Amino acid sequence: MEKLIDLAAILRSKNAGPLYYTFDVMFDSEEMFRKVMESGCITEQKIASLYEVLPEEVSIIPYEQVFSFKVTIPRHWVSGAVQEDDVYGCQQHRKLGNIMIQL
Repeated sequence: MEKLIDLAAILRSKNAGPLYYTFDVMFDSEEMFRKVMESGCITEQKIASLYEVLPEEVSIIPYEQVFSFKVTIPRHWVSGAVQEDDVYGCQQHRKLGNIMIQL
């Protein structure tokens, strides 16, 4: 088993408007992309658990042509709210990157 962050060429998070975070996960090869996607380790339930949102609020969109996938989740607070600790959403990918992938 390996961490997703060690398998991906790029793993980043950012704002998707004021109400959502989005994560981009990109791979150097089709082979690695397929192994990760077919591992069963990247699921709405797993991501929802990590980020404390409902599974039906998690969107996972694969982009096979470019060996990547995108995940979108709702923010707990609107970007810029007093409670918000990452106004740009660029520090949210760590939990996703720590998902263990069974290859």
